[in-house]
Amino acid sequence: MADFDIPPDRFKRVLRTRDVLALSFGAMIGWSWVLFTGHWVLSAGSIGTLLAFSAGGAVILFIGLTYAELAAAMPKAGGEHVYTRVALGPAWSFVCTWALLMAYATVCVFESVALPTAIEYLFPSIRLATLWTVLGAPVSAGFVAIGIVAALVMTWINVIGIRAAALVQSVITATVLGAGVLLIVGAASFGSLANTEPPIAIPATGILTVLIMVPAMMVGFDVLPQSAEEINLPPRRIGWLLVLSLLMAVLWYGAISFAVSMALDPKELASTSMATADAATSLWHGSWAGTVLIVGGIGGILTSWNAFIIGGSRVMFALSESGFLPASFSRLHPKYKTPYVGVCVLGLMASISPFFGRTILVWLVDTGSFAVVIAYIFVPIAFLVLRRKQPDLARPFRVRYPSLVGVIAVVLGLVLLSFYFPWSPSSLIWPYEWGIALGWALLGLVCWLFRDSRTN
Repeated sequence: MADFDIPPDRFKRVLRTRDVLALSFGAMIGWSWVLFTGHWVLSAGSIGTLLAFSAGGAVILFIGLTYAELAAAMPKAGGEHVYTRVALGPAWSFVCTWALLMAYATVCVFESVALPTAIEYLFPSIRLATLWTVLGAPVSAGFVAIGIVAALVMTWINVIGIRAAALVQSVITATVLGAGVLLIVGAASFGSLANTEPPIAIPATGILTVLIMVPAMMVGFDVLPQSAEEINLPPRRIGWLLVLSLLMAVLWYGAISFAVSMALDPKELASTSMATADAATSLWHGSWAGTVLIVGGIGGILTSWNAFIIGGSRVMFALSESGFLPASFSRLHPKYKTPYVGVCVLGLMASISPFFGRTILVWLVDTGSFAVVIAYIFVPIAFLVLRRKQPDLARPFRVRYPSLVGVIAVVLGLVLLSFYFPWSPSSLIWPYEWGIALGWALLGLVCWLFRDSRTN
């Protein structure tokens, strides 16, 4: 459709198949598979963890199918913002997009805190002087310095162009995959099924604890729609690559978690803070294997961080074009054609977060997951509305049985969302996690009240 033709003075179309897969898959396999795997297996059990990721993955897959159709039909920067605005109008589109931006921002903030934590495993002396404590977590000068320097480097990479960011993404994603394969092969060769007991932890509600984190683990496939104007591929292929990356991520998390459960028994899991690294060390009988896993985890931090800077800055670009954010956010760098203002804002947020210590890590995962589920509910709703309102819209990637897929995606999304509320044993923590969510909502209200005439 002409409405979705891209002016020549906007983004550069440079991303190919390898870049797209690395961008999407790399976004979904950040640091969490290194940091939280032991927690997942202890909470849910070896099979319980697989069930949680299978159930959560199925929910996201149904949602992903609606994304795939819409991304192929409307390949514009901003993704969800474009679909929901066309289908539902500016108000609901803003709610959806603002929630999505929160999810992206929390990931960027998370990674700048997680990176020093990962590096400490390799270099225990990096903490240096303790500056202060935040809710019992010490904030060290070394951690702050690493977080700030890394934030500046990631910001620079994303300012100088999507091509540079994509090259970094592809190289580092290959490193992450290599580390994961090492762990999986080790478990298959030297692991013990006896360690996987109990298959489902008691109480079984631990499965819900893992399940509510799954959306945060899977957030990243939606970076593709955000960067659609920079993808040099047929729209139909964009849809298929989105679905493929989702399936790859579900298989990745399932294989990693089961490999760890085969390597370490529950007592060993309870005593480790880096289950994947310790699992690799145990399986291969050498600390070198644990080091490789940590290097892979560091790579995952960088790929995820890189992808969400790309996605978050394009979301800000779309919000600005619609009048919800200042016009500066929709300016492209005159040389590199990147939304540099949004990139720099995300870099600034990531530079500040190390001053708050490790306590915020789980809070960020939970609130980011909550926010992304909100956004994910709106997309299948927009999918259903557009099927009815614009049946003749060119859809290079078409979902079979659209009404069934769309309704299932909405219902499953609502069920998943209910797990975050106080009536659920896995609800967000008051006041910390709810405070983050409500604070972001308040900021969004300010943006809505001061929106300009382009939103009408």
